[in-house]
Amino acid sequence: MFGKLFDPTYKEFKKCSKVAEAVVALEDEYKKLTDEELKAKTPEFKKRLEKGETLDDIMVEAFATAREAASRVLGLTPFKVQIIGAAAMHFGNIAEMKTGEGKTLTSVLVAYLNALPGKGVHIVTVNEYLASRDATEMGEVHKFLGLTVGLNLRELDSEQKREQYYCDITYSTNSELGFDYLRDHMVLYKEQMVQRPEMNFAIVDEVDSILIDEARTPLIISGGEKKGPNLYVQANSFAKCLHQEDYEIDVKDRHVALTESGMSKAEKYFNVDNLYDVKNVTIVHHINNALRANYIMEKDKDYVVHEGAIVIVDPFTGRLMVGRQWSDGLHQAIEAKENVQIKKETRTLATITYQNYFRMYKKLAGMTGTAKTEEEEFRNIYNMFVVEIPTNVPVIRIDEPDLIFRSMKAKYLAIAKDIKERHEKGQPVLVGTISIESSELLSNLLKRNGIPHSVLNAKQHEREAEIIAKAGQKGSVTIATNMAGRGTDIKLGEGVRELGGLAVIGTERHEARRIDNQLRGRSGRQGDPGYSRFYLSAQDELMIRFGGDRFERLLGMIANPDADGYETPLESKMFSRFVESAQKKVEGANYDSRKNVVEYDEVLRKQREVIYGQRKDILFLDDMEPTIRKMIKNVVKRNIGGYIVHEKKNSEVDAVRFMNEFASKFFNRGKITIDEVEGLNEEQLSELIENKFIEELENKKTQVPNEVFQEFLKVVLLRVVDSHWMDHIDQMSNLRQSIGLQSYAQINPLREYQQIAFETFNDMIATINDEVVLNVNRVILRENLQREEQAKVTGTNAGAEETAKRKPVVNKDKKVGRNDPCPCGSGKKYKYCCGMNEK
Repeated sequence: MFGKLFDPTYKEFKKCSKVAEAVVALEDEYKKLTDEELKAKTPEFKKRLEKGETLDDIMVEAFATAREAASRVLGLTPFKVQIIGAAAMHFGNIAEMKTGEGKTLTSVLVAYLNALPGKGVHIVTVNEYLASRDATEMGEVHKFLGLTVGLNLRELDSEQKREQYYCDITYSTNSELGFDYLRDHMVLYKEQMVQRPEMNFAIVDEVDSILIDEARTPLIISGGEKKGPNLYVQANSFAKCLHQEDYEIDVKDRHVALTESGMSKAEKYFNVDNLYDVKNVTIVHHINNALRANYIMEKDKDYVVHEGAIVIVDPFTGRLMVGRQWSDGLHQAIEAKENVQIKKETRTLATITYQNYFRMYKKLAGMTGTAKTEEEEFRNIYNMFVVEIPTNVPVIRIDEPDLIFRSMKAKYLAIAKDIKERHEKGQPVLVGTISIESSELLSNLLKRNGIPHSVLNAKQHEREAEIIAKAGQKGSVTIATNMAGRGTDIKLGEGVRELGGLAVIGTERHEARRIDNQLRGRSGRQGDPGYSRFYLSAQDELMIRFGGDRFERLLGMIANPDADGYETPLESKMFSRFVESAQKKVEGANYDSRKNVVEYDEVLRKQREVIYGQRKDILFLDDMEPTIRKMIKNVVKRNIGGYIVHEKKNSEVDAVRFMNEFASKFFNRGKITIDEVEGLNEEQLSELIENKFIEELENKKTQVPNEVFQEFLKVVLLRVVDSHWMDHIDQMSNLRQSIGLQSYAQINPLREYQQIAFETFNDMIATINDEVVLNVNRVILRENLQREEQAKVTGTNAGAEETAKRKPVVNKDKKVGRNDPCPCGSGKKYKYCCGMNEK
C-alpha cells in the first residue's frame, strides 16, 4: 500500500481517474445537446484558450465533447478506462492498454483536445495501412467537430504533404515524419519545406515498437555513391576459409571476433603487418561484417533471399522489411555471402535516430499493450511514465505455466499433439514462432499428422489480413511468426467461446518479454475466454545463450524419452524464473545498446541543432548581407595573422606568400596586387582585405535585381553548408566505427569521440566561412539565374542504398554547355555542379 502512495505512476493514474469521473458525470448533459450545439463547442474552446485558459482547464469538457461526438458519428462511446488512457496521454505519458481495449478510439479524445490551439497534432502509426484506416475512421469524429484531418503518405509531393501537415490533426508513419524532417533541412527555399516550424505534440501508437524496437535504427537519407575499394567479396572469401579455432562466437551477445590465429591469417591474407593499425580500419570493418554475415546472421531467420535481393526480416514482427537495409556495410557483406548482386554503398546526406527525432516534440505521448517492462527506458530517455490502464472487462484467459523439454524434437512432438487434440474438438489455435525456419518445421510436422493449417510468416506476408481474419474461426489452426502480434484483431467465430476461446501456443520464448505478452494478448480480448501456454526446450536459442547445457543435463535426469521421441515435460517455477531472468538480461543488454546510441548520437544531435537551426534562420532571412559581412570578418580575422612575419620591422606581411596563397585563392586575377599589400601590418592588411571583399559584394549587388542578389547569396551559403555537413556526417560515421580501437590503448572511446567531433565541427564551420566568402567573391553573376527545383530525396532506414538524385538547374532560354559556368551561381563548371547527375 505504502509503495503505491509513493509511486509516481500510481499518482498519475489517480489523477487521470478523477478526470475520467468528471467526464462521465457530464454524459447526460452532453447527450441533450443538438448536433449544432455540440459542434459549436469547438469555436467556444478556441476562444477560451485565446483568452488565457489552458488545455488542462478545458480538458474535461473537451473530452466530454469528443466522447459524445464519437458516440454519434461512430456509434462507439469511450468507456471510463479509455478516458483514463486519454488523460494519461494528455499529461505526456504512455497509456498501457491491453489488446482489444480500444486504443485508437482513446486517441480521438486526446487528439481533439490538443488540436484546439491550432499548432498541429501528429498521430504516429507503424505503417501506412493503419494511418489510412485511422485517418478515415477516426477522422470523421474530428471533421464532425470542425477540425481538419490530414494523411501524410510517402507518395505525396511537397505541396500535398504541406497541406496535410497544416491540418489540425495529421496521421503519418514514424518513418515518413522523420524523412520529411530531414528533407526539410535540405531544401534551398523556404517554400519547399512541408512541416510546420514547431513540433507541437505527437501521439505514438505501438510506442514500444517505434521508440524501443526501432530506436537503434537511424533514419538515413543517402545518395551519391561512395568511392572506394570493394572489399566485400574478398572479406567474404576470407571468412569462409576460416577454421573453428580462427574465430570465437559469443552466442549470448551475438558477437563474433577473430582469435590470435585468425588475426595472423588475416594479416597474411590482406598482406598487412598489423591488422589493428588505424590505417587498416577499413579492412577490419569489412572482416567484421563478413564474420557477422557468415557466422551470426541466419538465412530465413534474420533475412530472406527474395528475387535476387536480401530482404531483412523484422525480429520483432517477423515481417519483411522491404526497402530497408542494414547500415555500415553489413547488408553488402550478406549479399556477398549469398552470392547476389552487391549494391554500392552510398553517401549519407542526412541522418537522425527516432530517439532524437521524437524528443524534439514539445509534448510526446504514446499507447501500447506492452510497455511496463521497458518503463525505466521510457522514463530515462523520454521522460514518460507508463500508466497501466485496467481492462473494461476482466481478463478471463487461462495462462498455463511453461512446459520444459530436454530436446527440441520432443518439444515439437508435444506441440503437434496438443494442436491435434484441440483441432479435433474444433478449438481454434494460434501458434507463435520466432523464426521462419521454426514455422516451416512445425508446418511440415502438422502436414504429416494430417492437420490442415495456415502459415503466416515473412514469405506469405501478402495473405496476412486473410489468414488473421480466419484465425478465430472454429477448427482453424494458424502458425505465425511474431507478425501476428501487431495491428491485427482476431475475432472469435460462432461456437468458439464454448470451446474455450482462442488457444495461443508459443513454441519458444522471445528475448523480450513484451513480445511474449503480445502473443498471449491475441487471445482473451474484451472478456473473451482464451488459453495460452509456452513450450520450451533446453536447445532453444535463449536457453543456449544463457546456460542451456546446465539445464539439458538437469532435464536429462528427469526426462525419459520413449521410442517415438516423446518426453515427460517439466513444470518448474525455478526454470520459469531462469527464463525470465535470461529475458531481463537480454533486455538490459539491448537497453544499454540503445543508451549507447543515444550517448554517441547526442554529440551529433547538438551539432545537427546548430546547423539545422542556422540553416532555417537563413531560409527565412530577407536580407543576407549582414550574414555575409559577418563571415567576411571571420575569414579575415582567422587567416590574415598567419601571413604576418613578426621578425620584420613593424611585424609586416610576407607579401609574396600572401599573394600566392590567400589572394590567389580568394580573389580573381587583378583584383589585388602585391604593391597594395607590401609593407602593411596585420591591422592594415585586415582592413584592406575586408574592404576589398565588401567592395566586390557591393559591386555584385548592382549587377542584378535585389531579390535575385539575395537569393544568390542564400543559395551559395546553403549549398556550401549542405556539402560540408554531408562530409561531416560521413566523417563522424567513420570515426565512430574506428573509435572502438582506442579502448585497446586504455582511452575512453566516447570521450575521445566527443573531443574529435568538437574539433572537427569547429574546423568545418571555419571551412564553410572560407568557402562561402570565396564563392561570393569570385563567382560571375548571370542575369538569367533560375531557381533549382527541389529534389525528391528518397530515404530509407539504416543505410538503404536508394540514390537520391538532385534535379539539375534548367535554363529555359538555351541548353547549358557542360563547360559553361553553372547557372546556379556556384562558380563551378556545369559538369562539376548541377550537371554531375546527367547521363
